[in-house]
Amino acid sequence: MSTSPLKIGLGIIGFGTVGQGVWKHLAATKKYLEVRMGVKIELIGVCVRDPSKKRDVEIPPTQIHTDPFKLLEDPRVNIVCELMGGTTLAREVTLRALHLGKVVVSANKALICEYGAEIFKTVSSHGGQFFFEASVAGGIPIIKSLREGLVANRFSEIAGIINGTCNYLLTRMEKEGLAYETVLQDARRLGYVEADESLDLDGIDAYHKAVILAFLAHGKWVPRRNTLVEGIRAVTLEDIRRAHDFGYRIKHLAVIRRNFSKGWMTLGVYPALIPLDKVLARVDGVFNGISLSGDVVGTTTLVGRGAGQDATASAVIGDIVDAIRVLKGASFKFLTQADLDSYNALGTAVRMATLDEIQTQFYLRFALRDKHGVSAEVYRILAEEKISVARVIQYEQAGTRRGTHTLSTYPVSESAMERALRKLKRLRTVLEPPLVLRIFTPEN
Repeated sequence: MSTSPLKIGLGIIGFGTVGQGVWKHLAATKKYLEVRMGVKIELIGVCVRDPSKKRDVEIPPTQIHTDPFKLLEDPRVNIVCELMGGTTLAREVTLRALHLGKVVVSANKALICEYGAEIFKTVSSHGGQFFFEASVAGGIPIIKSLREGLVANRFSEIAGIINGTCNYLLTRMEKEGLAYETVLQDARRLGYVEADESLDLDGIDAYHKAVILAFLAHGKWVPRRNTLVEGIRAVTLEDIRRAHDFGYRIKHLAVIRRNFSKGWMTLGVYPALIPLDKVLARVDGVFNGISLSGDVVGTTTLVGRGAGQDATASAVIGDIVDAIRVLKGASFKFLTQADLDSYNALGTAVRMATLDEIQTQFYLRFALRDKHGVSAEVYRILAEEKISVARVIQYEQAGTRRGTHTLSTYPVSESAMERALRKLKRLRTVLEPPLVLRIFTPEN
């Protein structure tokens, strides 16, 4: 005698672009997923702030709620999709659902970055589960890759273009010769920029995502004070052209490095010059790309759409499928604090590197007064900090009595460059604060 399939109830809290995408694609593929998973999927309802707001996806009024807690506490709801954004109410909703032993699926990178430790502790204590593939790089299955497919590896380097807005802006500036502000206006019109623009333009969104990747790869939540976070506002069309002269393209990168022998790691988010022949240098537009250097597999690079309704909805639905597997009895477990304590006891504890330990190459651009001996002053300061110059290109500005100097360095510590910059800014012949970008040379 056949038995009825297991019923899986789904509640979506937050019905913006991503929430509507999830509902739309689930409704279209529900029958296929039910056959594949051997379950009956029920879309119980959605929670919104304004029920009267016109939306692209129409659903029956009886399935629209305004109280997120009433929806998540509905006994028919087994999976709670937290897609509202923010960190205050989203945290309360997530923790309440987990306390009830439910499965939570989230695309909220800020929430995980800030409260990840608390969320995973709650998972361990109350028997719920938490899935968050859509929080990083949209349609690229980077979290699943780190957690499952590449689990045999220790990663000495993870580098990625993980903010599509910055990549879109830099790509159009380069390919169309447009100024930053011009392209930014188009990005706003197309809806590529967050309502709080600093999240994209100042590197905060990429920082949130990088913290999640660092935890998955190395079991450590990295505090903001131990990271370098820079955006792209200071990058000009001139810099993009000068980078080409040096054989590079400028991309906004998140870089996580681990030195296993010395026990330290670094996390930085910043615009960087990448050699033209590297895969990440060729990732354009709103696409994301992430390169992982593992000790077993070598270097693996994943490229795909990192944002947008469809890419993010795809990742959320992938997590819903994993959640269904758990509800059907499949085992799944995150690192708990006890696991991390045992892990660290093996001698693999990790600390954040000091500025003296972080070595990189730099690109500098500065405007100098056209005066005899001015270049010598600059090179004297660099020499004092033991900074070796690899290449110099000078550009004259006829009739202005000033010139633009660009140079690249050999690897030097962050602390040495920081000291040199303080001295350079005090020179009267340096007409504006120097722009400093890092040069990223992948391990492979």
